[in-house]
Order: sequence, then C-alpha cells, then structure tokens
Amino acid sequence: MAFASKKKKGRSIADDELIVLDKVTKTYQTGAPALNGVSLSVKKGEFVFIVGDSGSGKSTLIKLLLRELVPTEGDIYVNGYNLSKLKHRQVPKYRRNLGVVFQDFRLLKDRNVYENVAFAQRIVQTPNRLIKRNVPAILSIVGLAGKYKAKPKQLSGGEQQRVALARALINKPPILLCDEPTGNLDPKNSWEIMKLLEQINKRGTTVLVVTHNREIVNEMQKRVVTMKKGVIVSDEEKGGYIDEN
Repeated sequence: MAFASKKKKGRSIADDELIVLDKVTKTYQTGAPALNGVSLSVKKGEFVFIVGDSGSGKSTLIKLLLRELVPTEGDIYVNGYNLSKLKHRQVPKYRRNLGVVFQDFRLLKDRNVYENVAFAQRIVQTPNRLIKRNVPAILSIVGLAGKYKAKPKQLSGGEQQRVALARALINKPPILLCDEPTGNLDPKNSWEIMKLLEQINKRGTTVLVVTHNREIVNEMQKRVVTMKKGVIVSDEEKGGYIDEN
C-alpha cells in the first residue's frame, strides 16, 4: 500500500496533517512549470481558500490532489496516502476519501435529485436500506428535502450546486475539494453555498476552496493561500484576497 510513513527521508508527517505537499513541482510538456517547488500543509478540520490569477497553478494543484496528475518532483500526502507512489488500481479507493464539487455541477441530467445523490453511494456498494436513510438525511442538511423527485433542469443553479454538494458529502469524506463552487452562481446563491461549506467544516470536514470570488474571501476571513506563477506567495490565517499590481 502507498501509505505515508510518519518518518521518512525528508519531510515527516504530523498526526494532524491531512494534506502535505513537499517541494512539489509539476512541469507540462510545454516546459514551464505549472507548480514550482510548492510546499503546503493542511491540518484536519481546516477551511482553506486557494486564490490566484489564471495560470497561477490552482487548477494543477487540484488535479494533483485528485490524482489526475502526478508531480514531476516532490511528494504529496493525503489522508495517509503517498500520491506519488499510488498505483493506478488504488486510485478509486483513494478518491473515496475526497468529496469534490465543481463549478459546472456535473449532475446526471436524466436522473432526479435522489438518484444523483444515491449514485455516489451505489458506486461504493452501500446497501440499499442505508441509501434510503442516508440520501434524505444529506438532502435535509443542504436544504433540499422537498426536491428529491426533481430533475436537474427543474432546479436553479444554486439548487443544482446543493445537489452536487450533497453527492460529494454522502459518503462522509474527510476532505472536501471545491473548484470554483460559486463560479456559475449569483451573489445570493454564492453566499448560501459558502455558508453551507462553513457549516460542513464545523462538523469536522476539512474544506479546500479554489475561488476567484474576492468578496467572499475577504468577508469570511479564513486561511488564504495565494498562488502566483506556480508558487505560493502568501499564506495567511484570517487572510484576504491580495491585489496583484
């Protein structure tokens, strides 16, 4: 198994560290590194914003955490897994530790709300009797208890993102990755989604949010990691969105 050792050559991993990037570089075939020697630690229960302009490396960081990419150099440890040494057949099991929410919702358009959320449980072969209990419970948490029969096209953008959030959380992952979760939403729905993420974080889930929404970042006063041209230029507790000149 590709589990991280607590003592290894180089970086040691503390018990409360859920995500660790140790001098990670990712270079594409074009030559320029998308990430260049990035080191980052996220502890259990943290809420972290990842911000930066287009081309700063945010998307590459998310893809590395999802194990869609592997680093050119350095090591990545997530929830006990060393992603650099993870075998292809181990990736699906690893991803069960992650809830993922994207900007474009990615719902199954031909299935109703209940089935969209239940789908995540069927993938991990949850017994049907538990699915019947778990889906209504998570839909209640995201405020969609009365919408379980609706198809995605019958929902607003904010409601569709709530379904995506419920699907990401149904298997109780320790980590929630959100890639521009408010990118397609109006300000009111954006704030509602962020308040939900804050509630989920208070329940113990570690939350990472990639966003361009400076108003939300500045208002929420969470930890803010700012990236520019493949490196971390700022990492501030109760931070804000840094204007680059």
